[in-house]
Amino acid sequence: MDMNIHSAFLPHDDPDASLAFYRDVLGFEVRNDVGYNGMRWITVGPAEHPETSIVLYPPAASPGITDDERRTIAEMMAKGTYGIIVLATEDLDGVFDKLQAGDAEVVQEPTEQPYGVRDCAFRDPSGNMVRIQQRR
Repeated sequence: MDMNIHSAFLPHDDPDASLAFYRDVLGFEVRNDVGYNGMRWITVGPAEHPETSIVLYPPAASPGITDDERRTIAEMMAKGTYGIIVLATEDLDGVFDKLQAGDAEVVQEPTEQPYGVRDCAFRDPSGNMVRIQQRR
């Protein structure tokens, strides 16, 4: 079976701040930016991998969730425990420096993990955990 990941979804609570982080700091290209009823869905991804995208979406638009669940999601986003994505790069130190210069919230500096991965971690403007691994 030939299959790959096409899109991953991360919630946002500020589309402009999320767009600035993923486009201007991480350098992803904007593939789509759709507004509807005062909300925005923004699709971004690395230019060199057009087959893989991240959709930044407003969690309030998720169908079938209650107001209590929306509040819980907002609380988890604020704590950084709701969304997570793991990216990989050839130049972890260079990406870390760029993120740090872009005022991203550092969670962990580049570290050699006991399980054999060197990585760092940041939170995006909506609180999502962004881990970046050194590609081997």
